[in-house]
Amino acid sequence: MLRKIRIALAVIFWLGITLLFLDFTGALHGWLGWMAKIQFLPAVLALNVAVIVGLVLLTLVFGRVYCSVICPLGVFQDGVAHLNVARKRRRKNRKPYSYSPEMKWLRYGVWVLFVIALIVGVQALVALLAPYSAWGRIVQNLFQPVYIWVNNLFASLAERAGSYAFYDKEVWLRSLPTFIVAAVTLVVVVILAWRNGRTYCNTICPVGTTLSFFSRFAMFRPMIDANVCKGCKQCEHNCKAACIDVENRRIDYSRCVDCFNCIDTCKFGGLKYRFAWGKKDSSASPQNDKPVSANDGGRRAFITGAALAVGTAALKAQEKKVDGGFATILDKEVPERDIPLTPPGSKSVKDFYRRCTACQLCVAECPNNVLRPSTDLQHLMQPEMSYERGYCRPECTRCSELCPTGAIRKITKEEKTQYHVGTARVNAELCVVEKGVECGNCARHCPAGAIMLVKDDETGYRRPVVNEEKCIGCGACENLCPARPISAITVNGRHNHIEE
Repeated sequence: MLRKIRIALAVIFWLGITLLFLDFTGALHGWLGWMAKIQFLPAVLALNVAVIVGLVLLTLVFGRVYCSVICPLGVFQDGVAHLNVARKRRRKNRKPYSYSPEMKWLRYGVWVLFVIALIVGVQALVALLAPYSAWGRIVQNLFQPVYIWVNNLFASLAERAGSYAFYDKEVWLRSLPTFIVAAVTLVVVVILAWRNGRTYCNTICPVGTTLSFFSRFAMFRPMIDANVCKGCKQCEHNCKAACIDVENRRIDYSRCVDCFNCIDTCKFGGLKYRFAWGKKDSSASPQNDKPVSANDGGRRAFITGAALAVGTAALKAQEKKVDGGFATILDKEVPERDIPLTPPGSKSVKDFYRRCTACQLCVAECPNNVLRPSTDLQHLMQPEMSYERGYCRPECTRCSELCPTGAIRKITKEEKTQYHVGTARVNAELCVVEKGVECGNCARHCPAGAIMLVKDDETGYRRPVVNEEKCIGCGACENLCPARPISAITVNGRHNHIEE
């Protein structure tokens, strides 16, 4: 019964999180947005004390149920492992798993490396190891394009196709490094889950290691009754965490994820999930005289692990389009920006990148096609803004409504106008006025009224001039500028977005 309850809850959470990343219309945020905010690392970065304390208490009472119910990457691994176990059983092989000692040097080495990266601000490494962020990238880069294609196919929404990276060759190529990281992560997770169940969770995942410090002392745990246990090892062979040592009647609770497979497997009632405080983890085996082996919860091995490196290459492609068969229209290229652009709702560039886990939920949900993964090694996979395919509309606050870490604070439409994320600047040499064309497109579409057209006494044409005090950096001018391939007016980021 416990296993069935756990599976039902796990499916609900996994579907909810996955649908959040697939939901490009934003219709599900009001219903499912809380699932992203109760993920462990986003709660830590958002300083959401209530969620952090709640998850720690949950672990102290029931063990690492977070890893088998709430974490989407953990639930996905369970699904992959289940398929392999079913395959082995069909082949009359009923020994899919066996006990293996804890790989402390790797487990705690990666954890120390992760904590150091979190403290010093190496967010690319933090994003690479965080399970929620890894699943977000997998869904956004690998699953969402297919979902959109199928949705368009059956719902006759072909007119939307050009708005998504799956259909835009140039955008897809710019996102290729993040796509590669997501694909490699998926392959690694699938291989480890297929072969050894929860190896990823108990050797690499920093969230699993953090919760393991508390799960050792959980109030309720699976416990072996050595007086009833027959030593058949069915529980051990079905433990995907490889943490049950039947020979010594011992369970490593730091690695146990409370999947309850072992309890359902035991035919003799020798293993039960029960109140554990004040009780021994195991008793002497009646079949051998080996001494009691208590759970090794006192030793800590913090050995610095090998650093993880991801090689990326920013590929750029330029595709030519033809207007009516007469004129060649070039796509816009990304201009050089001294300071990156981060969304309204972020206090500053530094604060945004310090809190962001690169889960890319905001990228997946941006209706204006402004947000995309960065290819800069310093902020690899974390979102940045660019205006080749759209601009940040003043009435849109969707990214601030769904960010689970507080990197983008929730703001209203009125508050959005107070955030100055960048400043437009004019390159007079690129402006079409230099070719004798009266334009004024940037001034007409500026929602902040920050651009004025000033008459040039020599040519008689009006040129755009930017009032930097009014400019909010929305990018309407850059996006709508007719100059190609680089806009004559571009937006450069600002370090601080709002004065408090």
